[in-house]
Amino acid sequence: MSIAIGDPVPDLELTATDDQQIRLTDYRGRNLVLYFYPRASTPGCTQEGLDFAAAHADFGAADTLILGASRDGLRAQQNFKTKQSFPFELIADTDEQLCRAFDVIKLKTLYGRESLGIERSTFLIDATGTLVREWRKVKVKGHVDEVLEAVRGLAQ
Repeated sequence: MSIAIGDPVPDLELTATDDQQIRLTDYRGRNLVLYFYPRASTPGCTQEGLDFAAAHADFGAADTLILGASRDGLRAQQNFKTKQSFPFELIADTDEQLCRAFDVIKLKTLYGRESLGIERSTFLIDATGTLVREWRKVKVKGHVDEVLEAVRGLAQ
């Protein structure tokens, strides 16, 4: 069963960059943007991460943290974060527990071949730990601006 708007986020223990074990519930008291991307260091995923990084101060001013997540291993995530100088942590969801909780694993077709992969998605969790907004089948261009606008709307 996946989390729906209005639901509290699950209390999962997750492995993140910089050798951290985190829980989504650790972020209560602040808003959280959780974005899922298909694969570290690929063009679209790099651009999305760079867009979030460029707006990092704006999200911080709105009392909002950012976390990225994919099924990549910790080493790939750490290399991605380091190479791109992302100012936020990346989650290595190799067991897919976070992906399943947010229902982002979908059947995808590329060059006529089907496989299961992450559907680019973003979730906005408010300071109480409740899912308040989601974006699925995300197109990278302009996405971060839309998320930032939604975050600013929480403060009103």
